[in-house]
Amino acid sequence: VGSISEEETCEKLKGLIQRQVQMCKRNLEVMDSVRRGAQLAIEECQYQFRNRRWNCSTLDTLPVFGKVVTQGTREAAFVYAISSAGVAFAVTRACSSGELDKCGCDRTVQGGSPQGFQWSGCSDNIAYGVAFSQSFIDVRERSKGASSNRALMNLHNNEAGRKAILNNMRVECKCHGVSGSCEFKTCWKAMPPFRKVGSVLKEKFDGATEVEQSEIGSTKVLVPKNSQFKPHTDEDLVYLDSSPDFCDHDLKNGVLGTSGRQCNKTSKAIDGCELMCCGRGFHTDEVEVVERCSCKFHWCCSVKCKPCHRVVEIHTCR
Repeated sequence: VGSISEEETCEKLKGLIQRQVQMCKRNLEVMDSVRRGAQLAIEECQYQFRNRRWNCSTLDTLPVFGKVVTQGTREAAFVYAISSAGVAFAVTRACSSGELDKCGCDRTVQGGSPQGFQWSGCSDNIAYGVAFSQSFIDVRERSKGASSNRALMNLHNNEAGRKAILNNMRVECKCHGVSGSCEFKTCWKAMPPFRKVGSVLKEKFDGATEVEQSEIGSTKVLVPKNSQFKPHTDEDLVYLDSSPDFCDHDLKNGVLGTSGRQCNKTSKAIDGCELMCCGRGFHTDEVEVVERCSCKFHWCCSVKCKPCHRVVEIHTCR
């Protein structure tokens, strides 16, 4: 959707449940930020998994990542976490940039600090972004009754995505004084770059905990399936089901397979041809690439380069 500016548009948005449609109508000005957050999440997911068998490909279906995210796998855990983080991040950014009437900078960050600087400038209003993400994203699970295994898993991973921003907030400062001296400085709280959020969640993906449901009194909770493992924290990702190997094309389950994917002949890791191609072997093609080289700066003001031709080998999975 190009822009969400009329209540009727909310009804046409695919994939929303009725309570999300109602929230959309009540928060029209925030919905463009939600859209940007979703796009940010997709791009970051594809960046983090670009060298993995599952590379976060989007499909012309709902959900956009295919059936991979309808199973309780660690891939689904990452998608829920990065999506929840993306919405919180984009809404917070819109608050700080003055796009939204409902929120602005975080005015609770004021006065002097124990470190001797003055809180000033526009601190990112992460509290508003997180609260909106909680109410808009989590309502899907809460509307089903948040006691099923999968609802508990999704709610936990949604929160872990938001925690990846909250726990990595930074203090940014500006110096004031004669000729740039730092006689005193003003500082504000800023979100980390979204690439940092993606990297934190990718680490959590690699160390995700397999869980099962248990009851503490009358409350249903998720606990590690292997009792030898230490309990997960609010920041960790959790999953219920083992992942497929993602080797073979299986559209029924939304798996595209790795045939035709580029691989690294010299790597022994998952991006290497042996693992990426699942032992099927690979094709090698020679491709001529043109690069700029022998660049010189000419006064004033241009850079002139020569085109250089180079032959490179490209390896693709059979």
